[in-house]
Amino acid sequence: MAILYRSKIDTWLAVVLVFAVLASLAGAVTALSVEPTALAWPIALVAVTVGAGLPTWLLTTTYYRLEGDTLFVSSGPIRLRIPLREIVNITPTNSPLSSPALSLDRLRIEYGRGKSVMISPRNKEEFVRNLEAARRNVV
Repeated sequence: MAILYRSKIDTWLAVVLVFAVLASLAGAVTALSVEPTALAWPIALVAVTVGAGLPTWLLTTTYYRLEGDTLFVSSGPIRLRIPLREIVNITPTNSPLSSPALSLDRLRIEYGRGKSVMISPRNKEEFVRNLEAARRNVV
């Protein structure tokens, strides 16, 4: 049975991402309406794809899934498969380092040989409880 956990989203980050979407849409409209040239459409397309597409992609695909003996981490282009038997430590952190998390209220998961990932499930306590239970059941 798979359990899906969406990422917690900090208000400040949501504001930044929404602003990026709106700014890219405004830039595209401006490029197409002020002085339409042969370059206007490609510029508008790039502005919308990057400025609106990337933030939307991150907001809609950042989640963590416990399934069987694996923790799956997804965020935009990032896809990780972490075998539960390789997890050695789980600690709370507020580190601002880049990670597949939309909040600074994070968990640092250390696994394998010196690897780690920081994630921000909405309900950290439930996530840790279920992760620990799943780890105990791994053969």
